[in-house]
Amino acid sequence: MRWVIAFCAAVALCGRGEAEPVTVFAAASLKTALDEISTEYEAATGQDIAMSFAGSSVLARQIQQGAPADLFISANEAWMDVLAKDGVIDASSRLDLVGNRLVLVAHAGAAGDIAAALEYGRVAMALVDAVPAGIYGKAALTSMGLWQGTAPRVVQADNVRAALAFVALGEVPHGIVYATDAAVEPRVTVVGTFAETSHPPIRYPAALITDAKPEAAAFLDYLSGAKAWAVFERLGFTRPEG
Repeated sequence: MRWVIAFCAAVALCGRGEAEPVTVFAAASLKTALDEISTEYEAATGQDIAMSFAGSSVLARQIQQGAPADLFISANEAWMDVLAKDGVIDASSRLDLVGNRLVLVAHAGAAGDIAAALEYGRVAMALVDAVPAGIYGKAALTSMGLWQGTAPRVVQADNVRAALAFVALGEVPHGIVYATDAAVEPRVTVVGTFAETSHPPIRYPAALITDAKPEAAAFLDYLSGAKAWAVFERLGFTRPEG
């Protein structure tokens, strides 16, 4: 009889251990926040969260090609719209999670004038025609009349964290990144903040993939709740506009 009880207990334990993780594809600029939030969520619920970070464009294309994601969080609306048009996401689950600000950073220096800082030297940016941070940055420079002069000196990176690393390592003197990226990298200094009117509003939409695991909906609810927002706010994210 005791071996039967022991066998049943072992089966129950194995069943719990075999639960698959919720797989989240998220914009690289969310890494610091989501690593912390997912760790807290795992501790509270026992549900494993597998995070995959990259540029929103890369992640969206991977999802289009059938990558096994449960939840997608983009750094702009355009890439989420692409997946919505393809019928890949659950439109009813879509929400704007957080917002951000765009800044110019330097490897060393003090706050000053953006236009003056961009008169010389190379500028690190995420891919300006594909990755949201690069798209926002190009729009901001264009609205300020600075893009034409700056474009030949732009060093493009696969994502915004890679652009930040170029500046942090001293390989490129300036970079255009999100305020939240600059805040977690002590080797850079913010030279100035771009006016919010100089580029489209920075919003991070989140949505479940159409065939997402049921557990993914609970994690999305948590991300839009008070505990997760406390982390986002502390790290410098803003409430999404609109």
